[in-house]
Amino acid sequence: MKRILLIFSILISLNVLAQNAKPETLVVIHTSYGDITAKLYNDTPLHRDNFIKLIKLGWYNNSPFHRIIKQFMIQGGSNADGRPDPGYTIPAEILPNHFHKKGVLAAARMPDNVNPRKESSGSQFYIVQGRTMPASYLDQMSAQTGHAFTDEQKQVYATLGGTPHLDGGYTVFGEVVMGIEVVDAIAAVQTAKGDKPLKAVAMTIEVLE
Repeated sequence: MKRILLIFSILISLNVLAQNAKPETLVVIHTSYGDITAKLYNDTPLHRDNFIKLIKLGWYNNSPFHRIIKQFMIQGGSNADGRPDPGYTIPAEILPNHFHKKGVLAAARMPDNVNPRKESSGSQFYIVQGRTMPASYLDQMSAQTGHAFTDEQKQVYATLGGTPHLDGGYTVFGEVVMGIEVVDAIAAVQTAKGDKPLKAVAMTIEVLE
């Protein structure tokens, strides 16, 4: 029995190593404001594979960024025909090494009171713009919530910025590697009630093979 457990543990370890060694998938989000290139993390494989699947199915073709909040994030993910999601959720893959720095891709979800497992929407995602936060603010947040920030995270939030209050609550599954200025441009558009842009901002996403 011990031998079987040992072999099983080795196989799991080899699978993790294989995932980490695999090149990260790149996707390009095409918008009228320019292109945003992002990489998808290998250690959130459920979200990575689902995102790739939807892209290849054409789910995000002419899909709108329907919720935009300056110094916070830009959110999209509905199908162009109006469907908000494909009708399923994804188990949370919330990891301490991924946090809400500026430029990350994260999965939107229903609130805790109806979604205690923090499962992600099947298609809704957001890209963080955020703002810079001093370490003292993060220390105060930690005292109130119990969520601890590493020294590296504090440095990133103080210089690059982000939305630290979302850490530990939502799955972060990728980050922008080119085109962060496009995120800034979209985040600056005029919005109406419900944070919906006055002029539609649509996207189409492709996977770089």
